[in-house]
Amino acid sequence: MNENLARPRLVMAVNSAIAVGFLQGQLQFFQDKGFDVTVLCPERRKDEWEVAQPEGIPMIQVPMARVIAPLQDLVSLWRLWRTLRGLSPAVTNVGTPKAGLLGGFAAWLNRVPCRFYTLHGLRFETTKGFRRRLLISAERLACRFAHRVICVSQSVRERAIACGLADSERTFVFGSGSCNGVNASHFAATPETMTRAAELRRQLGIPPQAPVALFVGRFTCDKGVPELMEAFSKLLDRFPELRLLLVGCFEDGDPLPASTRRALEAHPQVIFAGAVPNTAPYYAMADVLVLPSHREGLPTVVLEAQAAGKPVVGACATGIVDVISDGETGLLFPVGDVPALAEAIARLLTDKSLAHNLGLAGQEQVKHKFQQQKIWDELYRAYLAVLHKQEPLPSLMPYTEKSRSFVAGSNK
Repeated sequence: MNENLARPRLVMAVNSAIAVGFLQGQLQFFQDKGFDVTVLCPERRKDEWEVAQPEGIPMIQVPMARVIAPLQDLVSLWRLWRTLRGLSPAVTNVGTPKAGLLGGFAAWLNRVPCRFYTLHGLRFETTKGFRRRLLISAERLACRFAHRVICVSQSVRERAIACGLADSERTFVFGSGSCNGVNASHFAATPETMTRAAELRRQLGIPPQAPVALFVGRFTCDKGVPELMEAFSKLLDRFPELRLLLVGCFEDGDPLPASTRRALEAHPQVIFAGAVPNTAPYYAMADVLVLPSHREGLPTVVLEAQAAGKPVVGACATGIVDVISDGETGLLFPVGDVPALAEAIARLLTDKSLAHNLGLAGQEQVKHKFQQQKIWDELYRAYLAVLHKQEPLPSLMPYTEKSRSFVAGSNK
């Protein structure tokens, strides 16, 4: 057997240090399975979540701009190509848009035998015009550079196929979805977690009986934060003690309207916790998790809240609909519908029995459908299947008239 296959090297590439958090446990799993694992990602920005570096896994910093930046992107491509050439991996798995395109291209140039692209979501869903067409084209290229495209949810896969990113034969979803599953035990309501939650409530100045609506994520328009603030303002007439607890940070890439940010920062009942390293106690202190996002891949925060036994409210967006069944494992509302969002939160704050039942159902769902070991085992088998077959990459054919007309139609 080729020496590279005797102890194959697996390279994972992402364009954000926070995305390394998507791989917790998985990297060590593949190391134990006989792979030499290396991670390529940019240096962590000051405003990003601090993610613990996995022990024993080499991490190589490769700068990658998150926005479209042609000159910087060319430099990043060169560094990725040179790094992969030196590492000579048997398997690459690239994820997040910029790393998916540049890392996938670099892997293709180096003729890596087994190339995977993890489609964490569809960034173009909330864009229009030329930017939308450009992002669709970039995603299509990223998919073409890969032998297989891992979609983190069924709704993402269906949308990707409909938009012509890749055909059904090369796209697949592991189990019920996710790129890494969830460690449900980490978010369980243990005595230690509940004690820490009580301490945090005191530190944050939240009265013991005040209800808490929790948001975890980036403070951006795509995440629906403007609608969340409007809904929160409406709810205060009915729930004057309500607190809105925000865990995460502001971002420049998709900034909030200035008026929304001023309202959030000025409101005495909006609590900023920052980009915390451990979210478990924040779920524990919450009455409801709210995710009004306009697009997702498969929202890990919903799964984490469900693992903690908390009821969730989410928008009817791609990815979210895969983990929330309305009235069964949470409540859904139309994307951007502020009155419906406010009513869903109010319903859970008022109907404690419903909130309890939804929390339990969500918890059971995570335990049975989103086990990490299951995801890792399926990914391991997928790597070996492609690696042993040594399947060639489909030729990079130009767009057909049909695909061009589809992209044009999707921008109407």
